[in-house]
Amino acid sequence: MFYKTIDFSKFTSIRIGQKEEVLMLEKGDAIPKDRYLIGYGNNLLISPTPPLLMMLSKDFDFITLDGDMLTIGAATPTGKILSFVKKHDIAGFEFVSKLPGSLGGMLAMNAGVKEYEIFNILDSICIDGIWKTKDEIEHGYRFAKLGGVATEARFRITHGFNAKLLESLVAMRANQPKEPSAGSLFKNPSTDHAGRLIEAVGLKGKQIGGMAWSEVHANFLVNKGGGTFEDAMELINLAKQKVQDQFGIALQEEVKIL
Repeated sequence: MFYKTIDFSKFTSIRIGQKEEVLMLEKGDAIPKDRYLIGYGNNLLISPTPPLLMMLSKDFDFITLDGDMLTIGAATPTGKILSFVKKHDIAGFEFVSKLPGSLGGMLAMNAGVKEYEIFNILDSICIDGIWKTKDEIEHGYRFAKLGGVATEARFRITHGFNAKLLESLVAMRANQPKEPSAGSLFKNPSTDHAGRLIEAVGLKGKQIGGMAWSEVHANFLVNKGGGTFEDAMELINLAKQKVQDQFGIALQEEVKIL
């Protein structure tokens, strides 16, 4: 293991944060219990006082195919996964084209697009050195209780990469803002859509400091330039309060706030 200084104002997709010393884990390292594991910063909002942090090093960036079993390291970028499955005509991974970051981040939140999500195609995960099948892991819409650090995962493959599905999922990105953001801020409630609710309470386009609820998609909190953690939290709390007051719905963050 080794330490790396990361400037989170450049590292995270929402462009908020400061420089922090992050512990980088290598193969064979004992996994510390006093640190929070982060991925590639695409679904992350860092406070001025985050917990101690750690990341998986490049040792965990790999893909191997053995018969009908695909094994992928948790630090492997989604773009690399997509290129591999296209090349080998593997089905089921088309939706990762819509999702930035790494496999580990996808596993930690059961990431997906509409009805497509990572646990649908998952066989098992290596957590703290122990392999567990997906049925042994509590999971659901945008959450998975891993109970430890995932370092790699296995997928039992089927062939037939669906290029038309890929095109339709990529087209969905047209309604996402171009400014820095952390993706969808809130999970969609079971009976509604977070973006519609934020718009309905009059917050679409609402700006505080350098942060704003996007005019393109109200569930995206975007950094207009110089946005701060405090600006972001004020808008997040405002949206939660207004939606609760008007609709009786408690919005839950999809973005990880540390």
